Amino acid sequence: MTVRSKFQVMSLTDAAADRVRELVENADRDVLGLRVGIKTGGCAGMEYTMDLVEEAKPGDDVIDEKGVKLYVDPSAVLFLLGTEMDFEVTKFRSGFIFKNPNEVSACGCGESVSLQAADPSFAAPQA
Repeated sequence: MTVRSKFQVMSLTDAAADRVRELVENADRDVLGLRVGIKTGGCAGMEYTMDLVEEAKPGDDVIDEKGVKLYVDPSAVLFLLGTEMDFEVTKFRSGFIFKNPNEVSACGCGESVSLQAADPSFAAPQA
């Protein structure tokens, strides 16, 4: 069972939605969408994680936008509030890009970041 919040933790661009859709459609098994989270690692301290989702986990924040579903790991919500997920193809690389207002710094190669928890009042329902 998934829990839906009254606010949307993240948003995604058309390019990111297209790439998520492609990953889901080309998966070698039935999947519902993509799970986004964070883990400790890299020289800056934290790394974004992404995994295909076969089954929602309790507490997942589900974002159903542009015809795709993102499942946000509950332990990552405060670090991802207000983040826009994009997908970029350049001459040298292709991959997801996170425009995260909670990012304090990033390593030189861009593989890891330092994040601070967002102010929870940012997501509080407005009266």
